[in-house]
Amino acid sequence: MNPAWQLDFYRRPLADAAGTPLWELLLCAPEMTFSYGETCPQPAARADWLRQQLTLAIERAGYTPPQIEVFRPQTLTLAEVACRELSIPVVAKRTLPTLQQWLQQRAAWYPTLNTYTHEPYDPLALDRPPPLPLPENLWGDRWQFAGISNADLLRFQFEPVPVLSIPPQLRPIELGLPSTTLIPGVIIDGGRQSLALAQWLQSVAPVSLNYVEGKPSGLILEAGLIDRWVLATFDDPEVQGAAHTFEQRQQTAQGLHFLLVRPDDSGMTYTGLWLLQASL
Repeated sequence: MNPAWQLDFYRRPLADAAGTPLWELLLCAPEMTFSYGETCPQPAARADWLRQQLTLAIERAGYTPPQIEVFRPQTLTLAEVACRELSIPVVAKRTLPTLQQWLQQRAAWYPTLNTYTHEPYDPLALDRPPPLPLPENLWGDRWQFAGISNADLLRFQFEPVPVLSIPPQLRPIELGLPSTTLIPGVIIDGGRQSLALAQWLQSVAPVSLNYVEGKPSGLILEAGLIDRWVLATFDDPEVQGAAHTFEQRQQTAQGLHFLLVRPDDSGMTYTGLWLLQASL
């Protein structure tokens, strides 16, 4: 199967002879078996130009990628419009190691060019908005930190869970975790809002849960490319102790953790489960 492509299309610290800022398109396969780059002046940086370049890249590669992956929010809409007529799905991903490493290498090369503008530039910097509160009409009855075994996690794959997200690459066996490793997570008893909450969570594309210590402390949901949501705030010492345990277990589990939504604490039915991974 042909590999997906990773794409970035954004302004660089470069300008043409007339002083017009330059945008650069970079495309690559995960193993760098294919790469493609081109620049254009900022006024031309539109979806139609990007579509033309993608068509040329496909001709050069000799195949159409099954999907194109993007990490920059400003690039996402342009890529979606450009790929629509090419029938290529565009997938938002926070981490694209090959592309992001290439961007850093090129950032070190730009100062050697005559077109370099000397403006401050961080190739991976993204403007992240402050976290927003979870919509009040979605919040459930209660929540708690918890842990589950590898075996229990595997069992969920055979349960009739309406919203289930267990990416193959995040399965403990794929990460080489011992069977005795306890996977930390958060359980929300959603009550009547259980299904609505699970559907909303799925729509925002959960990435990770982070504990932020403070007065009060908070539990932050990282979602999409740059979105953040406040799932809970607390100042109870016992809950803060559980939050520290949650963090410690994440370290042991290579950042792996889960978010589970259920109607109640009966253990009979579940509404949504996401297997997530934090950046350590």
